[in-house]
Amino acid sequence: MTPQLRQAIQLLQFNNLEANTFVEAELERNPLLERDESTDNPDRERAALDQTVPRAEAVGDTATTVGADTLPAEGAAPLDTDYSENYDAGGVSDGGPMMGGLGSGGSGGNQNFDSDDRGIDDLAGAHMTLREHLGEQLRLSIFDPVDRMIGAHLIALLCPAGRLTAAPIDIATAMALPLERIEAVRHKMMAFDPVGLFARDLAECLAAQLKEKNRLDPAMQALLAHLPLLAARENRKLMEICGVDAEDLRDMIAEIRALDPKPAATYDSVPAPPVVPDLLMRQNPDESWTIELNPETMPRVLVNERFYARIAPKAKKEERVFLSEKLATANWLVRSLQQRAQTILKVAAEIVRQQDGFLRFGVAYLRPLILRDIAAAVELHESTVSRVTANKYIATPRGLYELKYFFTAAIHSSTGGENHSAESVRHRIKALIDAESPTDIVSDDSLVTLLRKEGVDIARRTVAKYREALRIPSSVQRRREKALHA
Repeated sequence: MTPQLRQAIQLLQFNNLEANTFVEAELERNPLLERDESTDNPDRERAALDQTVPRAEAVGDTATTVGADTLPAEGAAPLDTDYSENYDAGGVSDGGPMMGGLGSGGSGGNQNFDSDDRGIDDLAGAHMTLREHLGEQLRLSIFDPVDRMIGAHLIALLCPAGRLTAAPIDIATAMALPLERIEAVRHKMMAFDPVGLFARDLAECLAAQLKEKNRLDPAMQALLAHLPLLAARENRKLMEICGVDAEDLRDMIAEIRALDPKPAATYDSVPAPPVVPDLLMRQNPDESWTIELNPETMPRVLVNERFYARIAPKAKKEERVFLSEKLATANWLVRSLQQRAQTILKVAAEIVRQQDGFLRFGVAYLRPLILRDIAAAVELHESTVSRVTANKYIATPRGLYELKYFFTAAIHSSTGGENHSAESVRHRIKALIDAESPTDIVSDDSLVTLLRKEGVDIARRTVAKYREALRIPSSVQRRREKALHA
């Protein structure tokens, strides 16, 4: 496998942002590459980088729905071309102006550096980390040097959730200090903001937060001492242990659910960056779909052949070899990017055509689909389709989806009809459970019966697996919980 082929395969697996990062690195290494920022004919560019998918009544041959995928011929820019006769009149070599350089006074800039148009709202304050926040509270609330040393050590031992990674007895042994002094400092620091840090377990973390709200009564302490029963929805046992009725227990559970089991995680959490779609999709007036690569993130580069024409004839032999290699690399990168764009569009167009029902009517119409189906339709290898669909997102009128989402396993029909998608079956299981009444809880066996009546041939263990994947409790736990709320 040649380095160029490895590069093309790597580019195919990248999403648009990763491909842009790769192109930026190539722009720094290759003087014959430059970013394509032209907008001379956006209609022509869009026509070359989109696909129109007609409304599909049935899935058939894909030849009529995708365009040609031919690339520029290898001889389009031969490496042995004599560029010595090419001349760029009025260019930079003739003393012409540098477009977009420091000497150009464009409409978007200001050459006077004495003024600053930024307001105070543009200057964001530095974010204080949790350990900095705790260190500041430690300095303001604890003044004994030894206790401060203990507090700093406890801060260093915090796990991402806000609990201690070592037992207090081990900390006391390591610091050669009495356990009582370690515990005294730890309990004082448990009141630091956010409340609940430095706890040894979940119960102690929740107890500190309830104590701060003056809600840590004996009944609540008994409930915290039996959290496994709460997780199992053993409400009758909890009412006997805590000495409360159903209404009081319901209120106590609501209070616990309002607490933060991982106070450190929420303080230091960084908002997840928004997902930028690699493909955009819209519906046309004739109800067909148009798919295009996101122009905001799509990497585009050009080969600066004029620069090569001016420099190569005057260069030494070693320099000419270097320039020839860079020209070949630049041409290959341009072709690889174009092939990547066309391959992604071809695969995405076929996926949209296969899942037309889902895009129009919802997840209940999601069809079973595997990589082999798409590979056979677009005449590509399965590994190529796998690389194309990896880490790439498409913005549809129904929402933002990863291309991998459209591939689901098939569940056979009990009536001999068309197979069902595993994702649509999961959606149906959730809908049936959401519709159940407190007096008629649907068990896994009942779900199997209902689904088979709807034509889905599914086993009970599969229903249980899908229910657990949806994080839905068992029918016994749901019955206990709904009986408590009732």
